[in-house]
Amino acid sequence: MPAQEFEFGLDSSAYVSVDKSGRQVDGDAVIRNTVEEAVLADGVGIDSFNIGEHYRPDFMDSAGHVMLAAIASRTERIRLGTAVTVLSTQDPVRVYTEFATLDAVSNGRAQLILGRGSLTDSFPLFGFDLADYETLFEEKLDLFMRLVRDQPVTWSGTVRSPLTGQYVSPPLPEGHLPTWVGVGGSPQSVIRAARYGLPLILAGISGSPSRFARNVHLYERALEEYGHQPLPVGLHSHGYVGRTDEEAVDIQWPHWEEMFESASRERGWPRPTMNTFRAEIDSGSLYVGSPETVANKLAGTIRLLGLRRFDLAYALGRVPHEQRMATIELYGREVIPRVRELLNSAPGDADGP
Repeated sequence: MPAQEFEFGLDSSAYVSVDKSGRQVDGDAVIRNTVEEAVLADGVGIDSFNIGEHYRPDFMDSAGHVMLAAIASRTERIRLGTAVTVLSTQDPVRVYTEFATLDAVSNGRAQLILGRGSLTDSFPLFGFDLADYETLFEEKLDLFMRLVRDQPVTWSGTVRSPLTGQYVSPPLPEGHLPTWVGVGGSPQSVIRAARYGLPLILAGISGSPSRFARNVHLYERALEEYGHQPLPVGLHSHGYVGRTDEEAVDIQWPHWEEMFESASRERGWPRPTMNTFRAEIDSGSLYVGSPETVANKLAGTIRLLGLRRFDLAYALGRVPHEQRMATIELYGREVIPRVRELLNSAPGDADGP
């Protein structure tokens, strides 16, 4: 695959960050900073900027489509989408209208990743029952894809009111609003993406990227069985690019530790240590280091899994805005050109993950 056909994205959850003195930044400033980060991403040649969806005090991404519209007004070429839209607790008609409108105001640059969400805060917030976790996503994905692909829509299900011969505006030009399914590793979710004929993006949060090879193979087999042509596979992973390996580790480590310490208490995961952090950098799912280090690891992962897209969830945790801007600059100006160069060279020129 020619490297120029590859999509290199950035994913943001608009974390509540700290300033240079360690004081917490107000949420409204975090939102404005996120817009500035996306504008920089456009300027340094990154292909897409994608915003997550959370409902916690330390994330400011609960209305990502509003931020994306603001970004659209200040950028020219970068694609604008979601790191995940938790479709299970959204109304598919509303999601369609928001992102079809974003597509119009951005002149065709909108895209989506739909998922069930690894955090479940939106379920009680919007009055949904976790017992309906699977049904909610299945039915809402079915309705959403009908809205995108074949209006007028006649649809009925158990999770919302039916539609009969319904047009929903604004209309989408054919081929607009590329929609991916985000998967954490569940085989059932992989097969669902194939059944709907949607490209797949894997959430690589920890462990060796090689563990996703079985998901990729399952997806390819399922696409064939459902009669679909081959479709792209992408990967979302955390990382931070510094001028040197040491700088990247020094900046990202305390914020990674803080985030995973909180997750360990909530989810019963092992507590984070510097050894586990370095192991994830060396052979796991963290892309932390100098531009050359990150580029070599990333090129190896792309080759290993046959990827067509990689989204870097940059600067995990409360990393200050200035350091977030610095890593975006390095990712766009140095890492991406180097990965393209490696992908266009002999496979032995890139180190594996």
